[in-house]
Amino acid sequence: MIDSTRLIPEILARREESIAMRHHLHAHPELAFHEHDTSRFVADKLASYGYTVHGGLGGTGVVGTLQRGSGKRRLGLRADMDALPIHEQTALPHASQTPGKMHACGHDGHTASLLAAARHLAEHGNFDGTLNLIFQPAEEGLGGARKMVQEGLFERFPCDAVFAFHNWPGFPEGRFGVMPGTFMSSSDTAFITVHGRGGHGAMPQDCVDAVVVAAHIVIALQTIVARNVDPREMAVITVGQIHGGTISNAIAKTARLDLTIRAYSPEVRQMLRERITELASLQAKALGATAEVEYQWRYPALKNDAAMSEFARDTIIDAFGKEALIPDLRPLTGSEDFSFMLEALPGCYVIIGNGDGEPHHSCSLHNSEYDFNDNILPLAATYWVRLTERFLSAAPLPVTDKDMC
Repeated sequence: MIDSTRLIPEILARREESIAMRHHLHAHPELAFHEHDTSRFVADKLASYGYTVHGGLGGTGVVGTLQRGSGKRRLGLRADMDALPIHEQTALPHASQTPGKMHACGHDGHTASLLAAARHLAEHGNFDGTLNLIFQPAEEGLGGARKMVQEGLFERFPCDAVFAFHNWPGFPEGRFGVMPGTFMSSSDTAFITVHGRGGHGAMPQDCVDAVVVAAHIVIALQTIVARNVDPREMAVITVGQIHGGTISNAIAKTARLDLTIRAYSPEVRQMLRERITELASLQAKALGATAEVEYQWRYPALKNDAAMSEFARDTIIDAFGKEALIPDLRPLTGSEDFSFMLEALPGCYVIIGNGDGEPHHSCSLHNSEYDFNDNILPLAATYWVRLTERFLSAAPLPVTDKDMC
């Protein structure tokens, strides 16, 4: 449980205001690159707090800047804003009012907690330097972070380091997970289209059954992880969808497989692409068909800077005590486009436990029954404030991985 005595009193006093913001965002979800109302909501809040607000970066992204004193340090804090194309089934009072769209990953909570921290830092923040608050669109699969970086995010708003967090169901409420190095996997997508020869279901000798070929490819794909990947490495190949055929008594001319592919190391990631492409083509050829592979590089593995991870860990211990850390944390097989920001700058991505008891808080992300845990809003906001005040101070910063390159 969260120790309320460790939370910043002013933030705790505005807990209901933070919850109201979160519930408003939850009730009005918007999908990737369509976060127009969300962006306006964020921009209006930041402007009312006294931030210089910049919109339109990455389409619907918003950056709020606050400068104090004459300090040269610059810090970036990021929250994602987009929802998912999922029909909500929580029946909560603040449930989505838009059928088929839902904040099923907690980005509403990420945005609300950063706004709560933004207000406190504007009114009471004890720091010397420049704070850039980055509200990012399109984390869910479309690479909003990559688009913001490509459009000059860190040229227009220079940062010495950048940080983010994600709530994580299944871990105890309010516990932090910090890990240096590779923390989350890469995520790539492949579409395999099998081209056979269709015909009557009673005359298979005159046909090349694309469904049968696709089935053989599915089984063969499993040998890549089992026999081509070093057992000490991580790799996942999942066939999430198969489409083929139209009726029971007709042999399909075409079939399609949709895959998600995960890895930690760039070498394994590259090898998976090569083997999937080669195997699909040769397996189809062996059965008299052809296979066309469309392979999409999506998110690289998320790699935390060692020094910034230590900085985040020390901030958490100083603010909440060592007991606030999740012990024996292991890398996650999910993916995050914050990885693009961490390729550009040193930084650290942490997780905060969303709860392991209440059903809406402990069910998996991207679930129609999921809901962000309002209890962790003041905790996350307190973390952002403490991190900012420590980073934008006179104390020397640790040497980052990029400094040593």
